[in-house]
Amino acid sequence: MKTVYITRREHFNAAHKLWNEEWTSEKNEAVFGKCSNKNWHGHNFNIFVTVKGIPSADTGFVINLKDLSQIMKKYVVEALDHKNLNLDVPFMKGVLASTENLVMKIWEEIEEPIRAAGGVLAKIKLEETENNYVEYYGGNEPF
Repeated sequence: MKTVYITRREHFNAAHKLWNEEWTSEKNEAVFGKCSNKNWHGHNFNIFVTVKGIPSADTGFVINLKDLSQIMKKYVVEALDHKNLNLDVPFMKGVLASTENLVMKIWEEIEEPIRAAGGVLAKIKLEETENNYVEYYGGNEPF
């Protein structure tokens, strides 16, 4: 059998502010621009979680997409939707709320539940805007 990659998409809305506490207001504004707005700003995020594996002889599945959907809803959507990433999300406490940092923290949250469901987390793509997204492979090279 050969390895197959399967991806599930979910959506959430969240607010954040990019701000380095070690810097002056002027430097934060110079580096982060509008993203350093003292009153926060929000995004309509799309997240794509890719799981790899060999399809089961019994089901033909790499992972049951119902299980993957439930994991994503519990650990990502419920944790992040309509939340302030800087203030409301325990796993983001003390972490600068960039999309790059967010995707790495999401990986930490869902890797084990996906493994328990029989899959191997291969990639997360997190779209912040229609023009900006990050891809994370758990610190490994792509595929």
